[in-house]
Amino acid sequence: MGPTANRSYPRRSARTRASDPGFAVSSRVLFQARNLRKRYRLGAVVIEALRGIDVEVARGEFVVVAGPSGSGKTSLLNLLGCLDEPDEGQVVFGGADLASLSAAEKTQLRRRQLGFVFQSFNLLPVLSAFENVEYPLWIDGIPRADRKRRAEDALAAVGLADRMRHRPDQLSGGERQRVSLARALVHEPLAILADEPTANLDSKTAAAIVDLLARMNAERGTTFLFATHDPAIVARAPRTIRLLDGMVAEGA
Repeated sequence: MGPTANRSYPRRSARTRASDPGFAVSSRVLFQARNLRKRYRLGAVVIEALRGIDVEVARGEFVVVAGPSGSGKTSLLNLLGCLDEPDEGQVVFGGADLASLSAAEKTQLRRRQLGFVFQSFNLLPVLSAFENVEYPLWIDGIPRADRKRRAEDALAAVGLADRMRHRPDQLSGGERQRVSLARALVHEPLAILADEPTANLDSKTAAAIVDLLARMNAERGTTFLFATHDPAIVARAPRTIRLLDGMVAEGA
């Protein structure tokens, strides 16, 4: 019996079926930001997180977004990844203006064209590594046999073929981040956005994760945007966009 044969997942809605129409990408430039501005309010204080940013990222690029804490890295990734909306400016993904998409179309884009890797891993603690990676495929209505194959392939690709039955609390920090990466890769997205994915790791493990991201980029052609303030990681990137005080200082 398969590893999820008795697993009781939450009920999914009809809108998450695999037969839903996909999101067509028609441009060589995958991400384009034009005069992006984002503000946050803390009581009476208004914080200008992004101050008129212009950025382009082509399909297949491996790009590090660098800068000190508070420079706007996470805000930029959230806007490019359709997790938030700008106060001013435009975000274009694959030739489509995100502001023109419905909420359902934005959900389709995030679920099928983008993958996300977070600093805190965001794994479900009661599920095994295999089940964490399989879960988004279940949400998408993928048949069980195909889910099994794709989840196993994704975990093998990140070097965890022998750890896939372990829960997150039985894995090291580096292994948990590899599970997170496998989960992001399992539906074969066009791009992966990684927000400080090495911040909680020691330097050796962090370097191994960056090597793995670079290998996935070279082998699969997946576009990577990788936010970090670690100078050792920035030094290894083929292209770096540097932010400072919510503006592009270098590399746009």
